Amino acid sequence: MTSESVELGILLAIVGGFLDAYTFVGRGGVFANAQTGNVVLMGIEAAAGEWENAVLYAVPVLAFIVGVVVAEIIKKPSMRLLIPDTERAVLILEIAVLFIIGFIPYTSPNMMVTVAISFVAAIQFSVFRKLVGSPYNTIAITGNLRSSTQEAYIAVTRKDYKSAFQAVRFSMINLSFLAGAILGGLLTSFIGVKAVWIAVIILICSVILFSTDECKHKSAHVEI
Repeated sequence: MTSESVELGILLAIVGGFLDAYTFVGRGGVFANAQTGNVVLMGIEAAAGEWENAVLYAVPVLAFIVGVVVAEIIKKPSMRLLIPDTERAVLILEIAVLFIIGFIPYTSPNMMVTVAISFVAAIQFSVFRKLVGSPYNTIAITGNLRSSTQEAYIAVTRKDYKSAFQAVRFSMINLSFLAGAILGGLLTSFIGVKAVWIAVIILICSVILFSTDECKHKSAHVEI
């Protein structure tokens, strides 16, 4: 299944790391995906009595919540008639939003950008939840890091080859997220707001991956 494939997981993890670096470096020091970081920063600002700054971190969190709700609505069986291919529809929505963001200059309020990215990141997070049958996260690394370490421990202590393969898969996702963060930080510093279009290109590759896998399955059925 393409939606659970390692290839797609790698691409989405790169985008996840890229977008967090993009908003933190170029859009006001706010995380688009990692809401844990935003909640901590919001608490720090609130403790210091900087309520205006605290609100800046609260808004992306709220946008993320709305995104999760929208994703749950999209995934309802009744919505299949309107949106038969949920995964591809989500990727296309994300591509469209990020493409538009590339035109928004630094002089515009950063809130516009962080809210939009938090929203689509939440939808991506809610729709793409499994990596070869195991739960994982495409927009944050903490859970994936735990999973890769746990699977590696089981692989070594029990000589379990299945766990070894899973440890490698999760490690690939973790490294892809790191690579995306590095790429996002560097390109945002050098290119500016239009750096987000690199994430758009990666997401287009994700959509193409769905199409190529679909063609392979059709060819396999024809041969049978």
